[in-house]
Amino acid sequence: MLLKAFALAALLPVTFANAHEYTKGDLHIAHPWSQELPPNAPTVAAYFVVHNKGSSADRLLSVASPITDNAELHEHVMKDGLMKMQQVQSVVVPAGSDLTFAPGAYHVMLMQPKDRSLLSDGKRFPLTLHFEKAGDITVEVAVQKQPPEGTAHSH
Repeated sequence: MLLKAFALAALLPVTFANAHEYTKGDLHIAHPWSQELPPNAPTVAAYFVVHNKGSSADRLLSVASPITDNAELHEHVMKDGLMKMQQVQSVVVPAGSDLTFAPGAYHVMLMQPKDRSLLSDGKRFPLTLHFEKAGDITVEVAVQKQPPEGTAHSH
C-alpha cells in the first residue's frame, strides 16, 4: 500500500506539469504564455486570459516577476494612424466576462529580463498578478517557440 501511494505521488508532477490554469476566488487564469525571443531582446511579453466568474468586476493593478525589476501592464492603441504600445496603470476585469491579454491587445511587458535561461522554449517563469479584490495570483508563464493556435502573432 505504501509503495502504491509513493508511486502515485511520484506521478503527480507529471500529471500537473501540463496543467496551466489557476483559480482564486471568482478569477480563473488560463494558459499564461510568452514567445521565445532572441537572446538579446530587451523586453519579453506575457499573455493569458482572465475569466471573471463573479458578479462584480475586479481590477488587475500590477504585475511582478523575479526575472525583472520592471514589469508593466501595456495595451496597443491606434494613434496618428499607427498602432502603438503604451503602459496602463490598471485593467478592469468585467463581471461575468473574460479579459484577454494577447499580442496586439493588453499584455504584460517584462523589461530587461535578468535571467534569460528561463526564456527558452519549454521553460517557465513566475509572474504574480496583483488584483484589487482577488489579491495576488502567481502563475507560471510557459515559454513557447510559437504562439498557441488561434493566437495572433507576437510583436
